[in-house]
Amino acid sequence: MTTPAPLKKDPMKAFRGIMAGTLILEVIVVALALPVIAKLHGGVTSLVGWVAFGFIAVFIAMCAFVRKPWAIPTVVGLHVLLIASWLLLPAMGVIGVIFGLVWAYLLWLRRDLLKRMAQGRLPAQQQQQESEQAPKSE
Repeated sequence: MTTPAPLKKDPMKAFRGIMAGTLILEVIVVALALPVIAKLHGGVTSLVGWVAFGFIAVFIAMCAFVRKPWAIPTVVGLHVLLIASWLLLPAMGVIGVIFGLVWAYLLWLRRDLLKRMAQGRLPAQQQQQESEQAPKSE
């Protein structure tokens, strides 16, 4: 059995971009909860407001660290905390549940991508193997 050909392009780089983009979408959605907090929970300077701003800041910061090996467990932990914020503001808990499901799907896709990379079944690997097997004409 031959080892899979190394990739010229890193598919995990594109996947890290998807993860960072999902974090930015999450920042936008949590920021959209700020008017609700301002209206119903004593303003954005209340405990609930500071919690929301904290999540926004941490999600933005995590965009810079999606490459690190500890990033995925950290994001999962943040979503557990976001779901737990249901006690402060149910809307934030709902956001946590929805994005928790999105991240569960992303992690499933990541696992599938890593499995295909290990087996050499990615299209980029197939094209590279075909070009190596083709006879070179001079």
